[in-house]
Amino acid sequence: MGNPGQWFNQIAESLVYNPDQPLFFTRFFFWVFLAFVLAGYSLIFRRPPLRNAYFLLVSLYFYYKSAGLFFLVMVVSVVINYLIGISIGKSTNQKKKKLLLLMSVATCLGVLIYFKYTHFFALFISSITGASLDPGNIVLPVGVSFFTFQILSYTIDVYRGDVEAVRNPLDFGFYVSFFPQLVAGPIVRAAAFIPQLYQEFRLTKREVWHAAFLILTGLVKKMVFSDTLAVALVDPVFDNPGGFPGFENALAVYGYALQIYFDFSGYTDIAIGVALLLGFKLPVNFNSPYKAESIRDFWKRWHISLSTWLRDYLYKPLGGNRRGEWIAIFAVLVTMILGGLWHGAGWNFVWWGAYHGVLIVFSRLLNLIPGFKKLVQHIPGPIKMAFTFHLVLIGWLLFRNHEPDGVRLMVSQIFTAFQGSVFNQWLGEYYLILALLLGGFILSGLSYSFKERIRGWFILSPYWLKLSVILICLLLIRQVQVTDLQPFIYFQF
Repeated sequence: MGNPGQWFNQIAESLVYNPDQPLFFTRFFFWVFLAFVLAGYSLIFRRPPLRNAYFLLVSLYFYYKSAGLFFLVMVVSVVINYLIGISIGKSTNQKKKKLLLLMSVATCLGVLIYFKYTHFFALFISSITGASLDPGNIVLPVGVSFFTFQILSYTIDVYRGDVEAVRNPLDFGFYVSFFPQLVAGPIVRAAAFIPQLYQEFRLTKREVWHAAFLILTGLVKKMVFSDTLAVALVDPVFDNPGGFPGFENALAVYGYALQIYFDFSGYTDIAIGVALLLGFKLPVNFNSPYKAESIRDFWKRWHISLSTWLRDYLYKPLGGNRRGEWIAIFAVLVTMILGGLWHGAGWNFVWWGAYHGVLIVFSRLLNLIPGFKKLVQHIPGPIKMAFTFHLVLIGWLLFRNHEPDGVRLMVSQIFTAFQGSVFNQWLGEYYLILALLLGGFILSGLSYSFKERIRGWFILSPYWLKLSVILICLLLIRQVQVTDLQPFIYFQF
């Protein structure tokens, strides 16, 4: 049976931060953690003040398990911006309120810039001046981009008068740190979430099975599609494009489009499902983005919480559509470049954001041509979808390659060394990967109404059928699970 002392040591080790074993949704320990959270929650769910304090504690522990002592960075940001929010809410002096808002912006962006962009800026300055700047080893806390943007949206909304300042510091801490969406979104607005803190807990049987469906589909997206494509196709080719023919380079680009979509939307599905089990509703973050018929439509469907954040807190303050076409073009380019940089401290993210910005600007200019809109309306939807998707695909090629040489080499392989005959080898030896690619594109192309019918069918089906579906999915996950659990892509952002 083993030594009780060894069991105790193993349990104690599992409870402390281990950088090699963060608290992912795809780790068994997370579901043990959630079971204990639900058990404790069952004792206090009828008392909102105690419930909120409880969730603050478990969320801080979750972040500690995910980021170690960096959870203190979030705690300090919460305390500072709670006090700023209270002060803004109480003040009647517009200059003072603006100064307080600037303090909040400086605090949040200061944290973000230091941890995320110090090395980037140091290298940039060194390349210009020739000076040797070494900022040392700075570790990026997981989720810092998400919780800083969430805090910023709160203080800006309080300044604008769109929401009232949260009076209870524990409630504000809970809003910022709510663990299902803490490290990879969706970015939740205060106006949508804070009122839920004071509502009575309600959870119907339908919502329980809705949550189970979301969690299950999220795990399948992540562990069956995203992780398998990453290990078997995407990572080997992107790491050494010259070692593979153009056919496999092209497949890897298509594979990455599915990998990042299923990875991020899978996380979002699980986060929304877990939050629903706890009695809270999070916003939808994806809406069939690869069915978009234009780049602007794509950004209304992809990472919706970020794109709307950038629209409301960056694009509109820069002038938006209110000050003429040239100001709007400038605002689009700045917003998309900074949105790209938000994803990471690398030039590939800058070029990716600029690329999308140029595409949006170009589409705006085309729409100014008399008769162009009517012409586009006559183009069949599938053609517009295919064209838009391949524009997005080029963007993913820029996004995934950290060096320009990687982009050039992959493009060169695709157009000069395609070797289409390799397809026969894939049919014989790698047919499962081809099946995943085909199945992935079919799933990503399903209409919203069809997916809702599937969800409704699952919720209304007999218990034995629900449990059978769950068991089959878990066995499938177990069967295809890669050796090493892959971190969620957006954890690095």
